[in-house]
Amino acid sequence: MEQLAFLSADQVRTIQRQFGTPVFVYSQTSLENQAQSALDFPNPYGLTVRYAMKSCPSAAVISILNRLGLHIDASSGFEARRAMRAGVAPEQIQITAQQLPEDLEELVRQGVRFNACSLHQLHSFGQLFPGGELCVRINPGLGSGHSNRTNVGGPSSSFGIWHEYLDQVITTAAQHDLNITRLHSHIGSGSDPDVWQRCARLTLDIATGLPQVHTVNLGGGFKIGRMAGELPTDLQAAGQPIAEEFERFAAEHGRQLHLEIEPGTYFVGNAGALVCTVMDLVDTGSDGYTFIKVDSGMTEVLRPSLYGAQHPIVVVPAQDENRGQHLYLVAGHCCESGDILTPEPDNPEGLLPRLLTEAQIGDSVVIGGSGAYCAGMSSKNYNSFPEAPEVLLASDGTLYLARQRQTLDQILANETLPDFLKS
Repeated sequence: MEQLAFLSADQVRTIQRQFGTPVFVYSQTSLENQAQSALDFPNPYGLTVRYAMKSCPSAAVISILNRLGLHIDASSGFEARRAMRAGVAPEQIQITAQQLPEDLEELVRQGVRFNACSLHQLHSFGQLFPGGELCVRINPGLGSGHSNRTNVGGPSSSFGIWHEYLDQVITTAAQHDLNITRLHSHIGSGSDPDVWQRCARLTLDIATGLPQVHTVNLGGGFKIGRMAGELPTDLQAAGQPIAEEFERFAAEHGRQLHLEIEPGTYFVGNAGALVCTVMDLVDTGSDGYTFIKVDSGMTEVLRPSLYGAQHPIVVVPAQDENRGQHLYLVAGHCCESGDILTPEPDNPEGLLPRLLTEAQIGDSVVIGGSGAYCAGMSSKNYNSFPEAPEVLLASDGTLYLARQRQTLDQILANETLPDFLKS
């Protein structure tokens, strides 16, 4: 059976009583440890580590990581402004977005950096800032990930400018007298050092055609081990061949390129947990399944329904006592047949019961590995359930409320009823 990661059973019970459920909990110690590991990534000529804040945009998380020296990768203009409100300096933020921010001009003038992800974006930036300096994102033709839905490189991905269009990038930049000083590529969420090395080489080959480039950002996530037996990426093993590629490039081209990386899940995935409560227990007969129904689900953790992603699940009895074990499916609280937290791996259509501590109504259930792409990527307000609060477990063991639970009034705040329906 899975074990609690950074919480004790007593802490889980305290959180359930003090803050109610469902509630996200983030560990400051875990965040700091993961950040330091990334800051030690092999680099021959300097390193900037960015936090892909889309994985968990909590102000508390952003502030902790930024205080340690991490910069920010923002996926929209809104994320950039959110990071600034959390105290991040504009010049430490880079926007890499599918949609061109409407307020791009203002953001850039404040100091935010921009990464053009298409020829249209490059041209639009040139119109706003002729003679300006920016980064371009190139799809090098290679990608990786645990599924096609997390692979953001290669011919099946819309992210970045296809590498065969480099001549058009150079022409467009020349038309606007732009200085392309940074190059970005992104291959997804893989852990194979060989794939990272090949992608690094492809990206550096592209850099040979962009003589003003002094910084190369190898975007992409590093795998973490959410489930028992899953091995996380060894950053030293993954980084060493990349460092060798940068040294090779310097020897051949006389340019010592600064390296950037921008993980998200690596920092926050296992630094977060979702505490919820057993609301009901049902079964479908002797040949069927036994279900634990919790007061959470896809409204907080969408990944199992979306990807068939696996999260460790631990039942914490309401009282400290020894119990037996049972096979359960864990169902969410949404009126949605797909709201299942125990799917088959990588198959949201399948079901895979888990061996868990025997559950009773009122017990806590902890969904581990919920720091990344959970609170920030949920089906929030489905069935009109309010957004869950967030709690920070500080390094001294103190619990701080980092985001309040949403109210029904806040859910409805922007709704208006046309006059003809009021009578």
